[in-house]
Amino acid sequence: MMSTTTRRRGKPAATAVIAVSAMMAGLTAAETAFAQQVAQGSSRRAAVSQQPVINRVVIEGNKRVEKGMIEGDLQLRARTPYNQATVDADVQRILEVYRRSGRGLAQVTPRVVDLPNGRVDVVYTIVEGEKTGVKEIRFVGNSQISSSRLRGLMQTTEMNLLSFLKTSDVYDPDRIAADLELIRRYYLKNGYADFRVISSDVTFDPSGGGYIVTVSLNEGEQYRVGRVNVDSRISEIPAASVEGDVATSAGAVYNADAVEKSLTAITTNVARRGYAFAQVRPVGNRNPATQTIDLAYVIEEGPRVYIERINVRGNTRTRDYVVRREIDLGEGDAYNKVLVDRAERRLNNLGYFKRVRISNEPGSAPDRVVMNVDVEDQSTGAFSISGGYSTSDGFIGEVAVTETNFLGRGQFVRVAGQLGQRTNGVDFSFTEPYFLGYRMAAGIDLFSKFSDQTKYARYENRVTGGQLRLGLPFTEEFTLTLRYSLYQQDLHIPNDYKQPYNDCSLPLPGYTQLNANGTPNRFFCEGNGEASLAIKESQGKTLTSLAGLTFNYNSLDNTKDPRNGFYGEVKTDFAGLGGDSRYFRTTGDARYYRELWEDIIGVARVQGGYIKGLGSGDKGTFGSGGNLRIVDQFFLGPSLVRGFATNGIGPRDISSLDTNANAIGGTTYFGGTLEVQFPIFGLPRDLGLKGAVFADAGTLYGYDGPTRFSGAGNAILDGFAPGACVRDPSVPQNCIVVRDSKTIRSSVGASILWASPLGPLRFDYAFALSKDEGILAANGARIGGDRTQAFRFSGGTRF
Repeated sequence: MMSTTTRRRGKPAATAVIAVSAMMAGLTAAETAFAQQVAQGSSRRAAVSQQPVINRVVIEGNKRVEKGMIEGDLQLRARTPYNQATVDADVQRILEVYRRSGRGLAQVTPRVVDLPNGRVDVVYTIVEGEKTGVKEIRFVGNSQISSSRLRGLMQTTEMNLLSFLKTSDVYDPDRIAADLELIRRYYLKNGYADFRVISSDVTFDPSGGGYIVTVSLNEGEQYRVGRVNVDSRISEIPAASVEGDVATSAGAVYNADAVEKSLTAITTNVARRGYAFAQVRPVGNRNPATQTIDLAYVIEEGPRVYIERINVRGNTRTRDYVVRREIDLGEGDAYNKVLVDRAERRLNNLGYFKRVRISNEPGSAPDRVVMNVDVEDQSTGAFSISGGYSTSDGFIGEVAVTETNFLGRGQFVRVAGQLGQRTNGVDFSFTEPYFLGYRMAAGIDLFSKFSDQTKYARYENRVTGGQLRLGLPFTEEFTLTLRYSLYQQDLHIPNDYKQPYNDCSLPLPGYTQLNANGTPNRFFCEGNGEASLAIKESQGKTLTSLAGLTFNYNSLDNTKDPRNGFYGEVKTDFAGLGGDSRYFRTTGDARYYRELWEDIIGVARVQGGYIKGLGSGDKGTFGSGGNLRIVDQFFLGPSLVRGFATNGIGPRDISSLDTNANAIGGTTYFGGTLEVQFPIFGLPRDLGLKGAVFADAGTLYGYDGPTRFSGAGNAILDGFAPGACVRDPSVPQNCIVVRDSKTIRSSVGASILWASPLGPLRFDYAFALSKDEGILAANGARIGGDRTQAFRFSGGTRF
C-alpha cells in the first residue's frame, strides 16, 4: 500500500522504503531527509550510467574488401551495450584490414543512429582510397648478393604496371617476416654462415602512396667446407657405417640445407638400428683465414626424454591426424630434435597453413616433454578461369575448381573443363597422400579429351578413360609410381564438303570427281586432302589396357623456377592386359639446371623413347606388315626439336598427293637440348620476363605399322620407289609408301619466357639447321620432307 502511494506521487519507491525504514529505526527528520536525498542521487546516477543497446552494426562504402572479412574482426556486436572505446578499437581494426589489403589510405568514420527504446545503430562509413602497396624494397649492407636477386627471393614485390593484376605488392608484415627467413636460408645455403638480418624497417610514404621496406644485412664471408668426418660416440655404431648418409663434401661451398639433410639421414639410420635416444648434432669449426668450416657430425646418446603428449592447436579446419601424420614421432616415443625440425618443415611445405610453430614445455616428470604444434589454417581452394593460345591447339580456355585440403583431410581434388579451337575435354583428379595410413599417394584420374588433328594428319581423335596410380616415396628425392590405365580412342576422319579427307573411299555426291568406271579419281580426291590408308585402317574405337611404372628423381631447388638441381623421369608401360593394343613402351626425360653466374641459368636436357609391338605372325596380327596401330606410335615436333611444326618430323606417307599432312608416327626417338636463361637487362625482375637462347637436336624414325591393305606387297622404303604402289587414277589405292629417315634434325633459336600474373608464357623463334628434305618427285617437287615452323607460342592464364 505504501508502495502504491509512492508511485502515485511520483517519488521513487526507494525513497518511500527508506522513509519507512527510518521511522522504524527512530531517526530524526533531518537524518531521514538526508537518507532520502542519497537514495534519489543514486537513482539518478543509475539512470545516467545506463548505456543504449546496439541494434545492429552496419558497414557501408566497402567495394574492394568483402564485408565478411571486416565483420569477422569487429568486437562490437548486436544486442550488447554501446561502448565508445570498443568503437574506436574497431575503427583501427578495419583500417588494419585495409592496410593488409593494400589500401593504406583508407578512412573510417563511425556514427551512431538513435532508435526508440534505448537502442542504436552503429554505422562504419568507409572511404577506401587508392591501392597502397610496397613502393620500394631497399637492402643495406649487401655486397656479394645483388639487391635485385634478393628481391627475387621474396614473395613480396614492388608496385609496377602490373599492380592492378597482382596482390603480392600488398604490404603484409607476416609475409615480410617469411621473406626474411627465405633470404636467411638462401645465404646459409650459399656459404654465408655468419649472415644475419640486422633490422627491417617499414615506413609509409603518403606522398608516394606506398610503403618503403628497408632491410639491413650483415653478409659475412663465404665459407667452403674443409674437413668432414663423423664422430660416433656409440660403440655399436661405427662412423663408417653412416658416412654414406653425409650430403656435404670437402671443398664444396658450405650449404646449411645439405647439413640438415645429413642430420636427418644419420638420425633416421641410427634410430632404425634401435638407438631411439641417439642425438646427432653438427659441430662446425670456422677458420676465417682460409674461409673454411670443418664439419663434424657427432653421434651420442642423448637424454632419455619421452614425449608425453602432442597438442595440435589452432587447426579450425584441418583434421588433427593430417597434422600428426607429418610428425615421425608419437606420444611415448623418444624425443628427437632433428625429427621435430623435419616435421615443422613438412607442415610448412604442405601449403595448408599460414604459419606453423612447434614448441616444447615440461611434462609431468623430468623425463617427459609436451610438444605443442601451433598452426593457422589458410584457404586452400581455388576457382580458376584459364585461357591461352598455342600454335598446336589454337585458342583454349579452361574452368577449374581445385581443393588441396579437401574437407580438411589433406586430399587433393580437381575438376576441370576445357574448350578450345582444336581441343576440348573434361577431367577429374583425386589424390589421397596417405593411402591406408602409409606415406603412399594413391589417386584416380578420369578424363575425356577431343583433339582435332586435321591440320597435321587429317583425323580427329577422342580419348576417354581413367588411370589409377600409387606413389611410393623411397627418399625425399626418389619416388616410384605404379600406374594402371584403361582408355578408349575413337579415331574419326572428317568427310564433308569442307573437309573431304576420306572421299577417295567414300565419294561425296556432286563433289568428288569419278572415273568412267564409277571409282573416285585419285588425283582429284588426294589433291584436296586425303588421310593416309594407315590412318583409315585405324578408324573407329580402340581400347587400351596398360600397366606402367614411373621412376622419378627430383633434386631441384625450386620446381616452378629451378636454378640448380636435377630432374629425371623414366616411364615403362606394358599394354596388352586385354584391349586391342599390345606393346611395350619406355620413355625417359632428364634435365639438369645449374646457375652459371648470378641469374644466368644453364639447362641441359636429354629425352628419348622406344615402343615395341608385341604382335605375332607376319610382323603382327594388325593389318599386314606391322605390329603397331598408328594411334600407339610416337608423333613429335617442337617438343623434341623446336623450329619444326607439330607432327613435323618422323615417318610420312608419301604415296598420295597429300604428303605434307600425313605423318604416321615412329617407334624410336631421342634428342638433346642446351639452353641458357638470363634476365632481360633494364626490366624489373618482378615483371617475370627472361630471355633464353637454345640449341636442339633429335630425330624420330622406325614406323612399324601396316603398309599394304589388299595383298599388293610390302612397301617400307627409305625413298620413293616408282611402281611400289599403283598410281593409276582409276584403281583404288591398296598400299602406302613410307618415307622413314633417321636424319638428325637440329635447330638454334631464342626465346622470351614470361612468368606473368596470368600464367606462364613462352615465345620461341627457331631456325632449322638440318632436316629431312624429302625426295624429288617426277614433277620436280619435293615430297615427304619435314615441316618447319619458326615461331611457336604457348602459354595459359589464370585470372
